[in-house]
Order: sequence, then C-alpha cells, then structure tokens
Amino acid sequence: MVIIFYLLIFTVKLLKCFYNIFFREVSIASIVREKSKRININVNERIRAREVRVIGADSSQMGVLPIHKALQLAASLGMDLVEISPMANPPVCKIMDYGKYKYELSKRQSKNKKQQNTAQIKEIKVRPKTDEHDIQVKLNHIRRFIAKKDKVKVTLFFRGREVMLKDMGKEVFNKIISGVADVAVVEQRPKFEGRVMVMLLMPK
Repeated sequence: MVIIFYLLIFTVKLLKCFYNIFFREVSIASIVREKSKRININVNERIRAREVRVIGADSSQMGVLPIHKALQLAASLGMDLVEISPMANPPVCKIMDYGKYKYELSKRQSKNKKQQNTAQIKEIKVRPKTDEHDIQVKLNHIRRFIAKKDKVKVTLFFRGREVMLKDMGKEVFNKIISGVADVAVVEQRPKFEGRVMVMLLMPK
C-alpha cells in the first residue's frame, strides 16, 4: 500500500509538470504569433483584400482599384504595393520601394537609438552671487551641451548664511532659463534640496 501511495504521488507530480510545460509553451507560442501579427506588414501578393485604395509613390490619390490592377500598377513602376492601413474600408495601400523603405526605417531607428544612448546629463554649478559675466560664460557652456542633445543639470550652492538668499538664487535661475529659452526647455523646475537648488534643462 505504501508503494502504491508513493507511486500515485509521483504520477500526480509528473502530470502536473507536463501540464505546466505544455501550457507554458502554448502560451509563449501564442504570444509570439500575436506579436508577429501586430508587426507584420502585408506586401504585394500577401494583401488579401479584393480592392484597395491606392496612394501613388508621389503621395497622389489614385482611387479604389481591384487588387490585381493595383499590383500590376506597382509592378509596372518597379515598386511594391504596401498595405499601410489594413483596418480601413477598403484597406489603404501605398506604392513604394519596400526594400528601400525598410532600410531607411532601420537606419532611422538605429540613429534614434544611438542618440538616446549617447545623451548625457552635464552639470553646471553656480552661486547666488554669480555675476553677469560668469552667467554668460555658463550660458555658453549650456548652449554647447544642448547642441549635442545632452541634458543640463544646473546646481546652485548656498554656503553659510547664503541660504537666506533664496530669492537671489531664483533670480540666477530665471536668468539662465531666459538666456537659453530659444534652444532649451525646463524639464525639472527649480527645487531645493537642503542647501542646494537644482533644475534640469533639456533640448527643445
């Protein structure tokens, strides 16, 4: 009886293991297929609609055409018929060089990713009594950083009794904000952190 009992326990655990593996694999496969459907673009013969609204390679409206005529038109121009709005009635297709389009899209995405990865946060330090000449120097530094698509953290330090000069600190920050308003915007408004006032600027 003891042996039978342990065999039953082992069988239940084994069945549970197979159940989890099977349904997990099915679930993952379903997710992958669903994602493929969402990102898939129908091109040429993969377009299933009987008729489509066609946009020319020069973005001109060419009206609603039977799919075979739209395909012939694209082929006569040495281009592809790409379904850009499958949910429309009828679906909207554009005549284009799909290979070139994918290449340019990939290049653009790679460039955007590279810019995001290389963007940095630079820091500029000022004081409540920073004079006009020094502020202009700081503004030039900020402009140089912003031109490189970097963000700029402006930090204002209060020493000793300078903490009583908060209004002067705000005035310095306002001068900086207005001095670079044509190239930068405030991402994080000035705020106090103990004896430090901080704000964050970002490119427009």
